[in-house]
Amino acid sequence: MAGASAISIHPSVDHGIMPAAKDFAGGTLVCKCAQSPVKVAVKSQSAYNHACGCTKCWKPAGALFAVVAVVPRDKLSVTENAAKLAIVDPNAAIGRYACKGCGVHMYGRIENAKHPFYGFDFIHTELSPEAGWSPPGFAAFVSSIIESGASPANQDAVRGRLRELGLEPYDCLSPPLMDAIATHIAKASGVLKA
Repeated sequence: MAGASAISIHPSVDHGIMPAAKDFAGGTLVCKCAQSPVKVAVKSQSAYNHACGCTKCWKPAGALFAVVAVVPRDKLSVTENAAKLAIVDPNAAIGRYACKGCGVHMYGRIENAKHPFYGFDFIHTELSPEAGWSPPGFAAFVSSIIESGASPANQDAVRGRLRELGLEPYDCLSPPLMDAIATHIAKASGVLKA
């Protein structure tokens, strides 16, 4: 079993996690195309940034996890080369818009107004040249990296490395996000009054 420090989680966290910049108000996300890249303007600080082990999120080559955050939907706009974007899986709850040229997921959007996270778009802050985005605060869907080919025998070391980086590992979302989902569902069903 590999030592925890030897495990690469994601290039943006492997050497430590940078704090958010005070009063950071967003930036531009840029795909990996050398010519005519897709650009997405985000006019907000990100929230709920986390390492995600699911098989749907875009990960850079060699990374075990994606690093994903959310921003208010009305604070995100595609500013250049929108015609290069296509939804990866139209049947998924999150419509992940990827560049047809380089394959990078530029943002994810939920169209179902009844979904607990409707109104938020999912982004990869690593695609921004600006520093100061909210840092990842936890790791979600840790067991799912096995579905991407990671060795089940190495999971204890992966969880150890995540904790070493300050990212508490969960096999779902963090407790506050799970509470938000349950609250949304309880209000929608009438069990909990608004």
